[in-house]
Amino acid sequence: MSDRAPAGTDTEQELAAALAELTGADRVALDSDFFTDLGANSLVMAQFCARVRKRADLPSPSMRDIYRHPTIRRLAAALVEADPVDAQPAAPEAPVPVPVAPAVPLTPVGRFGHFLCGTFQLAVFLVYSLVSGYVTAYGYEWIAAGSGASSIYLRALVFGSVAFVALCAFPVAAKWILIGRWKEREFPVWGPTYARFWLVKVLLHANPMVFLTGTPLYVLYLRALGARVGKGVTILSRSVPVCTDLLTVGAGTLIRKDSFLLCYRAEAGRIQTGPVTLGRDVFVGEKTVLDIGTTMGDGAQLGHSSSLHRGQVIPDGEHWHGSPAEPTPVDYVRVAPTRCGTGRRFRYGLGTLLQLFFLYIPLTLGGVYILFTEVPAIGKRLDPQTAALSRPELIDDALVLSLVAFAGFLVLGMVALRTLPRLIGLVVKPDRVYPLYGVHYALHRATTRMTNIKFFGWLFGDSSYVVNYLRGLGYDLSQVEQTGSNFGTEVQHETPLLVTVGTGTMVADGLSVVNAEYSGTSFRLSRVSIGARNFLGNNIAYPVGGRTGENCLLATKVMVPLDGEVREGVGLLGSPCFEIPRSVERDARFDHLRTGDELRGRLRAKNRFNLRSMALMLTVRWLHVFLLTLLALTSVDLYGVVGHVVIGGYVAITLALSTAYYVLVERCLTSFRALRPQLCSIYDRAFWRHERLWKVPTQFLNLFNGTPYKSLVWRLMGVRMGRMVFDDGCYITDRTLATVGDECTLNMGCKIQCHSQEDGTFKSAGTALGARTTLGVAAHVHYGVTLGEGSLLVADSFLMKGEEVPPDARWGGNPAVEMPGTAVRSGSPDRALATTNASATTTS
Repeated sequence: MSDRAPAGTDTEQELAAALAELTGADRVALDSDFFTDLGANSLVMAQFCARVRKRADLPSPSMRDIYRHPTIRRLAAALVEADPVDAQPAAPEAPVPVPVAPAVPLTPVGRFGHFLCGTFQLAVFLVYSLVSGYVTAYGYEWIAAGSGASSIYLRALVFGSVAFVALCAFPVAAKWILIGRWKEREFPVWGPTYARFWLVKVLLHANPMVFLTGTPLYVLYLRALGARVGKGVTILSRSVPVCTDLLTVGAGTLIRKDSFLLCYRAEAGRIQTGPVTLGRDVFVGEKTVLDIGTTMGDGAQLGHSSSLHRGQVIPDGEHWHGSPAEPTPVDYVRVAPTRCGTGRRFRYGLGTLLQLFFLYIPLTLGGVYILFTEVPAIGKRLDPQTAALSRPELIDDALVLSLVAFAGFLVLGMVALRTLPRLIGLVVKPDRVYPLYGVHYALHRATTRMTNIKFFGWLFGDSSYVVNYLRGLGYDLSQVEQTGSNFGTEVQHETPLLVTVGTGTMVADGLSVVNAEYSGTSFRLSRVSIGARNFLGNNIAYPVGGRTGENCLLATKVMVPLDGEVREGVGLLGSPCFEIPRSVERDARFDHLRTGDELRGRLRAKNRFNLRSMALMLTVRWLHVFLLTLLALTSVDLYGVVGHVVIGGYVAITLALSTAYYVLVERCLTSFRALRPQLCSIYDRAFWRHERLWKVPTQFLNLFNGTPYKSLVWRLMGVRMGRMVFDDGCYITDRTLATVGDECTLNMGCKIQCHSQEDGTFKSAGTALGARTTLGVAAHVHYGVTLGEGSLLVADSFLMKGEEVPPDARWGGNPAVEMPGTAVRSGSPDRALATTNASATTTS
């Protein structure tokens, strides 16, 4: 290592001085590696980048630059080459004229409009609940009037089928009546136009057709909503396009799960709608985002963990990946096509409907009828000859029913998960190509739905016992080195029978094992093998053929490579990924706790704590079931007195009760105090108390998306939330460490994660969003981050820990960097990227 700082250029000296000041060193050698020689970590280097960006006399580095050029000398050379300070600026190229609609000034909606919109949304929910309750009550009475099993079955068949068709048709009719045809436009949130938009969006998400994704019936549903969808299209994603008239999907296209093509986005307090155009035989991978104004040509491919930003176009036949996407030679369609014509799709769709109408719906309603008549706790309440029951009887009946239902679900669920997937595995063989929409396809989808029930992952995750659970499903976990945190609470797969995870590997939340490969006509199941001694961060899709071996760190939202040499002993970050150090000095300070007697003692203590946490959370969930059962029995008891209104109010009361209950549970677990930033081992009690909070259920929050009540619930859970925040589906992991300023805009699928767990080290810190900040669709913000007022993080971006985004700046990418020439003012519409390709911004 040579120390030649005084002999360096002015840029080198200034960069070295800035790093020395940050780290407290006397001097930084120009050729010293930031990570191996200086012992810095990504958080320190993010702070270094933020300091340098504030100086107008220095070029602006990004974290990608830091990792690619990990010395002062190399970094300065790369930055000066990219943006020479003393060079004469070249004459700018004349931009290609592109017809862009002029920005129309929009009057923001004030607090009174915000109040009116919230009132309207509450009224819609209450009316919908009341109508649903009345219909349910009348339907039960009509079914109960039948005599004999055959009569009950026929009545349940007729009522259930009519109700299903009505639930499917009503959102379609509402869309055409309230909206007509969607057009490319902008309008402010909380205004009258937004109220209609929200109502249609909620009805589309509540439509039972959402559960039929992956079938030809879902394609017909999108066509009925105005989408132009060609023949032979397969859509596996449950993210429903809202502005469907702006969606065009060519014949033979395949869209895989966990992808977003909403045809709208929220930015700076307004909704922007725009087209998404996919040609014929297009492939869209897992965990992808297609922003408005994007186009994919015939035969184009967009890889996993990738995104197209507004204005991007993939030409015919080209393969792209990354965020934002760029060309790649990788072929993401790796399974041979088979014959899968219109007749096969028709038979599969017809068979699905016949099963639904003649099997699932009648048996479900018949089961409810039997429950209401044969179970004494309910039947005697509906019997007009029975006298009013006492309060102790009500509580006793609710206690017994909730215990039987809860324990039965646990026991029968575990038995089914350990047996049925293995039986199906005898029929659906690995490495064999099957056509879509056949028996093998139906069995495969049944396995996927059955083995991805979130309850059991929630229960066993973040503990030693998740290993036994995953092995019971069928995972091959080799020789397990128990850490007490081998897997998080959210792990999904296509089939658990074809997953291999090496010894000593740890996995955070959000892993999706993509062990099913698809073409537009076929699928194949193959084994996915994750190497030994790996660490996988959050929100990763690991596909078949991933080119990673042993001792790798896969960072949050990384795109796993499918080409090149097998990576070993390195870290991978970004989309497309690049290499970073496997570990840094700060993360090694707790290594002595991960071996020998020290590990065994602390692991036993963690296991005891986790067992108490699991018992506590099971009790909390059962108590919630008991309260809902008690409320249901009370409603049945009042059915003859108050009438159908009590049934209609049950849904609304259930939502209010569940929200208040889980908010109270979380605040009690934190003793009504805010979390403190941590840097500790996973064998520290402070971490155990923190991870216990991740088991508090939050699914109810999705019902508040797009309403003012979401911000209210966040405040009750400890988030420092500003006024008039628009939250369309954000998730905040560590509530009391997050700050969200006034009038922020949070898009669907975005996440604020105020912690990180790398190998055996846990780190957490506060994250703050300034006023009028926007987080794009599926954007991910890490801990210790500050976003300035009016800033924007575009779709599918990953903002790394410790970053500081200046006010009114636009950042994007994975990892996120400043997007040159696209600084915006708060409230101004996005026009910069829209001018890239005129064909992507034409009005549908």
